[in-house]
Amino acid sequence: MKRGTQKRIPTPGQPQWHHLLGAYNFVSDEVIAMPAEAKDSDNFIAFLDLLVHQVPAELPILLVMDNASYHHSQATYAAFALLEHRIRPLFLPAYCSTLNPIERFWLHLKGLAIANTLYPAISALVDTVLIHLGNQNDPCHPDRFSLCKNL
Repeated sequence: MKRGTQKRIPTPGQPQWHHLLGAYNFVSDEVIAMPAEAKDSDNFIAFLDLLVHQVPAELPILLVMDNASYHHSQATYAAFALLEHRIRPLFLPAYCSTLNPIERFWLHLKGLAIANTLYPAISALVDTVLIHLGNQNDPCHPDRFSLCKNL
């Protein structure tokens, strides 16, 4: 490459989004995640349903959340009322999402799956992220994130 010229990196042309809703269990260091087409109330309520079915019934769920608009919709509040015997929401103060334990996991996941890597297609990126999510729930995997070790 000639000095002073910029290298061109091909992009998909249009922005492509793949969303992931997740919850981090700081006791077991496991992550429950669900891919979603959009971050909206319907997908968030589906994620709440997934949490209720994946977490044992005898364990309460304290869900720490930021102030995203879909966390405060009427449909979400109705779902919280319906699931109040299992889920207790805890809203963080505005603009303090870094206090949420899942944010440290997302940073760890980005470092493993995304940092310094150019994927040929968005599907390859999504596949890599899902592999690393699966590794998180394997207690013997060396890349497993532990909140207690990373405080």
